[in-house]
Amino acid sequence: MVNKLFYTLGIWKRNPSLSNHLTFLLKSDAWSKEELLEYQFQKCKEFLEFAYTHSAFYQTTFDDYNFKPSEFKDLKQLKELPTISKMTLIRYNRLIHSKYPFKKKFQALTSGTTGESLAFHKNEEWDSQNRAAMFRGYSWYGVHPADKNGYLWGYNIDSKLALRIKWLDRLQNRFRIFSYCPEEIKNFAKNLKGAKYLHGYSSMIYEVAKLVNRSGLKIDHDLKMIKGTSEMVFDSYQEEVKAAFGLKILSEYGSAESGLIAFECPEGNMHIATEHVIVEEEDGEILVTNLLSKSFPIIRYRLGDIIELADKNFSCSCGRAHPVILNINGRVGVKIIGKTEEFPGRMIYNVIKNLSTEHGISLNYQARQHIQGIVDIYIEQTEDGSQYILEKELKKYFKNDIDFNLYYGKDLHNMEEKLNDFVTTIG
Repeated sequence: MVNKLFYTLGIWKRNPSLSNHLTFLLKSDAWSKEELLEYQFQKCKEFLEFAYTHSAFYQTTFDDYNFKPSEFKDLKQLKELPTISKMTLIRYNRLIHSKYPFKKKFQALTSGTTGESLAFHKNEEWDSQNRAAMFRGYSWYGVHPADKNGYLWGYNIDSKLALRIKWLDRLQNRFRIFSYCPEEIKNFAKNLKGAKYLHGYSSMIYEVAKLVNRSGLKIDHDLKMIKGTSEMVFDSYQEEVKAAFGLKILSEYGSAESGLIAFECPEGNMHIATEHVIVEEEDGEILVTNLLSKSFPIIRYRLGDIIELADKNFSCSCGRAHPVILNINGRVGVKIIGKTEEFPGRMIYNVIKNLSTEHGISLNYQARQHIQGIVDIYIEQTEDGSQYILEKELKKYFKNDIDFNLYYGKDLHNMEEKLNDFVTTIG
C-alpha cells in the first residue's frame, strides 16, 4: 500500500498525464485493425502538421520535397519523405527541436549501439505516453509498475551516487545488483522473494541466471514477468533463465529516441504500439516514425536494426490486432573479458554516459577487444583534458582487471557496415 502511494505521488509529480494515457491504451488494446489504422492515420496527420509548423528542420525538409501535411491522406505518403539517421539527429539537433512552448520537458541522453552521443528534450506527454505503453505491456502479465521488482542494469560504484541510486530504487520498490561477486548475487536472489517482476539487460539476466544455477541456489519467489530490454534476447538465454527463475525472458523493443516500439505478449509475439509509432520495413531495416515526439520530431528514422514483420493477415492467438514483429536482429549482448572476470558489454557505455551526465563531457567512441584483459577505446574527439577523468571512471567500474588504451581523434566509421559501440573477437 505504501509503495503504491509513493508510485502515485511520483507519477503525479513527474508524469501527470500518464494515468489518462494508460486508461486510453487499455481501451485501445481491444480495438480492431481498422480502428487502430484510422487512429494512427489521424495521429500521423496531426503530428506532421505540428512538425511542419514548429520544427525548422522539417519545415525546410517538407518544402524541399514538396510535401504538404495539410494534403496528407494516406500513410503510404510517408514514403515521399527522406529517411533520417542518428547522425542527422546529432548534426541538426537544434533545428529539429520544435519551438513550441511545452509546459514541461525532460532532458534525454542516449548513445545506443553506435557510440554516437545524442541529447534531446522530451515533452511530458511524450514521456508519459511512452511509459503508459510500457505499463500496458506489464498489465498483460498481471504486473503493476509499483510491485516489488529486481533491476539488472548498469551500476556505478561511486559511493555517493550508489547511495542516491539505492534511495531512488527504494522509492520505486526496486532493488538492483551493484557488483557481480557471488555474495552480491546471493543477496540479489534472496531479495527476489516477494518480487513480481525482474527486468534489465537480457545479457545480465542471463549471466545472473547462470551464476544462480551454478551455485545451486533455490529461489523462493512468485515472479510474474522477466523483461529484457536494450539488447536482443537470444534463445540460448532462455534455458538458463527458466532453470533459475521458472520463466522465460520476454522482449521489450525500442529506444529513447524512437520510443517503445513493441512489447511481447504472453503468446510470445512482439506487438507494435500502433497508437504511438509507425513502423516501416525497407530492405529488411526498420524505419520508425514516433508520433509522440513533438518536442524533437522523429520521422522515418533508421534505428539500425534488421527486422522481420509478420504478414498483414497474421492473427495472434492473444486476440490483439496490433501488428507483430517476428524477429529483431542487431541488438547483441556481448561480454568484455577481463583478466579474471567478465563484464557486460554495455558497461563502457555506462562510463561514457556518466562522463556526459556527471562531467558534461560528450564522447563518440568505439571500444574493441581482441586480447583478454585489454580493451582499445577509439574516440572521435581530440584530447582536451578528458583523459584523466575517463581513466578514473573506467577504474571505478573495472578496477585493474582490464587495461585500457585510449586513442583520440579517430575516425570511427568505415561507411561499409553498421558501427557498433563495442566490437570483440574473443569470448
